[in-house]
Amino acid sequence: MNHALLVPELPTAQVPAHLVDSTNRYVETGLRGAANTIRAYAGDWQRFTTWCQLHGMNSLPAPVEALAGFLTELADAGKKVATIQRHASAIAKAHELAGLDSPTADKKIKVLLKGIAREKKTRIKQAAAFSLANFKRTIKSIDVTTPTGLRNRALLLLGFTGAFRRSELEALNIEDLAFDEEGLVVSLDKSKTNQLGQAEEKAIFYSPDVALCPIRSLQAWLRVLDRSEGCVFVSLRKNQQVTTRRMTTKYINLITQQYLGSNYTAHSLRASFVTVSKLNGADDSKVMNQTKHKTSAMIRRYTRLDNVRQHNSAKELGL
Repeated sequence: MNHALLVPELPTAQVPAHLVDSTNRYVETGLRGAANTIRAYAGDWQRFTTWCQLHGMNSLPAPVEALAGFLTELADAGKKVATIQRHASAIAKAHELAGLDSPTADKKIKVLLKGIAREKKTRIKQAAAFSLANFKRTIKSIDVTTPTGLRNRALLLLGFTGAFRRSELEALNIEDLAFDEEGLVVSLDKSKTNQLGQAEEKAIFYSPDVALCPIRSLQAWLRVLDRSEGCVFVSLRKNQQVTTRRMTTKYINLITQQYLGSNYTAHSLRASFVTVSKLNGADDSKVMNQTKHKTSAMIRRYTRLDNVRQHNSAKELGL
């Protein structure tokens, strides 16, 4: 999606001439979402515009009939409810950026989406959480005699103990890390829920077990990088040579699955932090201080406590 073409220009009569360009730029930035969301929306928007061209309909502004037909075709093609909803959101965003009313606001579309969800009867698939014991075994099995092993161990341990999103791990720079005798503080400029760039910090602590220590593991990897700035997690060539290419979120996900199994994703590191913390008695405020969630409701959503024996007050009846 070309945002520059879609952002409505402000009336020049209301804005001093020398401020028009800056004002329009600020408006565009304000309407944008997270970088990964923008990329996903761009693909969804392209599919919709192609569909409209094929059927001789306008895509911007799009009539309700065009959107209804497009969403119906996605549903009949077996697309997941979440995928269909994301396409609708992308179309709504394109109209918002152009200053146009979106067909997604029409009651017919809302009823259509509700009907698609009911027929499919699908739950939003959440990333699975792993047990702490399994995670420890996995970490200790990593061969850390190679740069690849050192990098991947640091990535998994930091991702879990810091409850990081994969996009945050991708964007992490050495300049964001502050080590001291108490541990490590990681500064985040932006995140999915922190688009304004307000200062956010995550605290990482030493582990008494060196093989499981996220700080020592990260320091071992930084010694391989042998520099004081730039991206933390980078790609490696087949000969184990370090590059300066920032590791992508897709590859971070593949590394997680490589070690933990195909049932898990990089998001499992974050979900498991919440689950393990809650099982160990942490209150929501402590968990939220690390995950940066805004409400306890989100913590409950993230907690994977569906094992009937794992989290059950029947053990605490006193019989």
